[in-house]
Amino acid sequence: MFEKSTWIRLPRSVVVGHGVLDRTVEAVEELYLDGRPLIVTSPTPKDLAADRLVATFEDAGFDPAVTVVEEASFAAVEGVLETAREADTGFLIGLGGGKPIDIAKMAADELGVGFVSVPTAASHDGIVSGRGSVPDGDSRHSVAADPPLAVVADTELIANSPWRLTTAGCADIISNYTAVKDWQLANRLKNVEYSEYAGALSQMTAELLVEQSDAIKRGLEESAWVVVKALVSSGVAMSIAGSSRPASGAEHLISHQLDRIAPDAALHGHQVGVAAIVTEYLHSGEGGDWRRVRDALAGIDAPTTAAELDVSDEQFLQATTTAHEIRDRYTILGDGIEEAAAVEAATKTGVL
Repeated sequence: MFEKSTWIRLPRSVVVGHGVLDRTVEAVEELYLDGRPLIVTSPTPKDLAADRLVATFEDAGFDPAVTVVEEASFAAVEGVLETAREADTGFLIGLGGGKPIDIAKMAADELGVGFVSVPTAASHDGIVSGRGSVPDGDSRHSVAADPPLAVVADTELIANSPWRLTTAGCADIISNYTAVKDWQLANRLKNVEYSEYAGALSQMTAELLVEQSDAIKRGLEESAWVVVKALVSSGVAMSIAGSSRPASGAEHLISHQLDRIAPDAALHGHQVGVAAIVTEYLHSGEGGDWRRVRDALAGIDAPTTAAELDVSDEQFLQATTTAHEIRDRYTILGDGIEEAAAVEAATKTGVL
């Protein structure tokens, strides 16, 4: 008897385009969210967009509260929870980059209230995914949470964000290329459940971004449009899978280990991009597609070497040979790879 079942949570509305920040209220009203909104933001996006967002809600008869988070931490999540309870919050809005969006997402999940994602930068696929990432000491925890009910991505704001944030978002998507291969490998060797739909969507999204990398340019709003839609697709793939597997494989394990070994050296997206060059080589060897991955990253001015990540050769090799210890997730790294193999892969691909 067939007894399989699943529950897929997806955003009900995705609003992308020029000036759509002012349509956030419209998106909220379509969701029938009521009560007092709490806007969770960080200093830079607050200066850029919070006053404008507050004004649109006030004009619509809402009484929005605003809280500013300085850093991503579990203490910050607790602070938002306390503020939300004191403000008698009906729903939360994450305004900014990954930090306020992840914190608002996790707080909304804990409170059991609605959450709306309003990114001002396209730095990673957390803007739409059902997971939040928070540092804790020398490690980083990925925590399950409901995805946003709506995503409102103003490409004018995103195009004017620091270029390195956009290239990090691109690199995060490009790294899906090897994440899916790891997932397929785990399915073959460890009988890990694999979703053809989620895998195909994630892989197609990475392929499209690789093919369009030459057209992604600094300050070009059309580029912000392409990147945001790719990030949304990646987040949807994770929601379909009920797992981060479509977008997180060995390259993410290496990045998480780099966070421990060389804290704050580089952006998450840039780290997974460089790591994906190496993991693609491990999957396919000298004749594989690692050059496509590397060239796509180079085409958008994203790092392609350890030095460009501001980590030493020794730190990168240490992260690669110990990344399998991060979590119980089978990847091309298996139960660990020898340093000689890591040196060969990183050297042949030009990462070292």
